[in-house]
Amino acid sequence: MALSRRLFVTSAVASAAALAAPALPAAAAPASPADRSRIPVGPDDTADDLVRKAAQVRPTARQIAWQSLEQTAFLHFGVNTFTGLEWGTGDEDPNVFQPTGLDTDQWARSLRDGGFKLAILTVKHHDGFVLYPSRYTDHTVASSSWQGGHGDVLRSFADSMRRHGLKVGVYLSPADENQYLHGVYANGSARTGRTIPTPAESDDRAPERTFQLPATDYGAHMLNTLYEVLTEYGPVDEVWFDGAQGRIPPGKVEDYDWDSWYTLVRALAPDAAIAVTGPDLRWVGNESGLAREDEWSVVPVKENQYGRTDWALSYDTPDEGSRDALAKAQPTTDYLRWWPAECDVSIRDGWFYHADQLPKSVDTLTEIYFGSVGRNAVLLLNVPPDTDGRLHDTDVTRLREFRERIAHELPEDLARGARVTGSSRERTVDLGAEREVDRVRLAEDIRHGQQIESCVVEAYRDGAWTEVTRAGTVGASRILLLPSPVRARRWRLRITAARGTVQVDRFQLYRSRI
Repeated sequence: MALSRRLFVTSAVASAAALAAPALPAAAAPASPADRSRIPVGPDDTADDLVRKAAQVRPTARQIAWQSLEQTAFLHFGVNTFTGLEWGTGDEDPNVFQPTGLDTDQWARSLRDGGFKLAILTVKHHDGFVLYPSRYTDHTVASSSWQGGHGDVLRSFADSMRRHGLKVGVYLSPADENQYLHGVYANGSARTGRTIPTPAESDDRAPERTFQLPATDYGAHMLNTLYEVLTEYGPVDEVWFDGAQGRIPPGKVEDYDWDSWYTLVRALAPDAAIAVTGPDLRWVGNESGLAREDEWSVVPVKENQYGRTDWALSYDTPDEGSRDALAKAQPTTDYLRWWPAECDVSIRDGWFYHADQLPKSVDTLTEIYFGSVGRNAVLLLNVPPDTDGRLHDTDVTRLREFRERIAHELPEDLARGARVTGSSRERTVDLGAEREVDRVRLAEDIRHGQQIESCVVEAYRDGAWTEVTRAGTVGASRILLLPSPVRARRWRLRITAARGTVQVDRFQLYRSRI
């Protein structure tokens, strides 16, 4: 178990004596009294205990901020853009990277105009090629003749995103084929205390803080990479790790130093959500952009590999958080954790740009929106830059069409300013006159957890309340599409099952203009 491992973070280099002292990894240490994002599960917990504990789990401030984004973007860009591969090899000639028309301002404008709030750049994919001039590898943009070896995609990206009002995210693949080929990745080195940042040749830095963290040779390489990215490019709001291994043989995958990586991220980017293989948010379990019909943000988890947050059930199980799921997962559960879902999907068939592929239709993107944002998840849509270093015109047009379509699907909240009455289990809205409705948007105030297990939406028609639609979970966002418009003046949300006291944040009514 990760609980037996040692971890230190200090404002100065720790001494050898301090390294010998036992301490819990930050990712596995007991939560502070104010942190209710995870609650331990014991072998003697009853089914009622599990539900009671699930009702007590609360998101952190960074998780609330992340879930409020709703639409985020991915930018897969690197040597694969120029080789035509999806997974690189690690021994590519860096000079193949030649984005002579790089325009990250165009990326930012297009994403902003498409309704996106944050963008994540593939700073390092599985091949190990890095989109900034790193001190710790030659497999970088600095080894390309592009911009005379002085190019820095990450710098341009981060500056452009902030200039146009988007938050910045970075993707750093834990796998690294280049470091594998150079004998650093999975070389059998011991996990020992490493000084981060590790002084490099011609290193003129005078870091304000250094860290002593346990790591293998490759774990230290990743820590140094993270240190550069998180200290030299401004505030970062999401750090994205995944679990894919590229072309590295299955028997050569090393156990990653997750506890040390998490600790460094928390120290250098305290507001950043650590994604997918991280404690703040999880992969939804597919790459189609669709969440489960009933998506829970409170799910059972276990800890693996030095504090890695992992599913107590399978990543792709159809039910992650219901009462039945909590009971089924109990034998392997360490905690019930606030671990909301992120739905990743590419606008094209591939993750990297391929000239022979076209973007998905507006109808398909709209279905993805309702299947992700409309099901208590955040959409992560990949829009890959082309070989010129721009988002392709067809993709930019599709992003604009997508935003316009959503604006027509949810044009005006008819319930805004209406008279609202009721209690925590029942809320009635009086529109003042009969109005047609074909979209209903619900949300809980997730500062008080996720409580709703089932609910019914009703309209008062012909002297009686009539069921219009029903749902299971709600969470941060649930959008219900009616098969045909319903005309009524009075509307009611009735909670039919809940784990605890419900705090409704949204009960919105729309008439689409499609």
